[in-house]
Amino acid sequence: MGGSLTSLKPNYYLLLILLLPLTLTLTLTSAHKHELPCKHLTLYYHDILFNGTNQANATSTLISNSAPLGSFNFSNFVVFDDPVTSDRLLTSPPVARAQGFYFYDMKTDFNAWFAFTLVFNSGKYKGTINIMGADIIGQKARDLSVVGGTGDFFMARGITTLRTDAFQGWAYFRLRMDVKLYECY
Repeated sequence: MGGSLTSLKPNYYLLLILLLPLTLTLTLTSAHKHELPCKHLTLYYHDILFNGTNQANATSTLISNSAPLGSFNFSNFVVFDDPVTSDRLLTSPPVARAQGFYFYDMKTDFNAWFAFTLVFNSGKYKGTINIMGADIIGQKARDLSVVGGTGDFFMARGITTLRTDAFQGWAYFRLRMDVKLYECY
């Protein structure tokens, strides 16, 4: 009987060695599944850049001019307090305000880096969603990170996909924002 137990020990070790990689693979695969978002918002961000004469309507302003390092607005810095609506119409009641900044950070193409907070203070939601990341303007869809939130969006994490919905030169642009939250508390 003693001999049969010692002969089983190597088999247990062999079984353990064979099952360990399988267990790790299953664990890592399930940890990286693409789950459905726990909250999904489609919003429209409206930006009207101050041009020196539109003080009553402007929602953003250039606070630094571009450096003479190319023709892509490199180093332009814009601060904004833009209305965010649930549809494409600028005249619709805002569901939030986008407050923050963006700057152009590429010398060879149009590219901006955004950091802003969506402030919800009326209607269905109360609280904030914090968003930041690179807006590679030449791409049809660009993803920015949702890095936090407060109120109804407490500790939110996720992705905001931006798509340019309208563009009228430097005067006005509208972005469609698909906000997908994957951590909701």
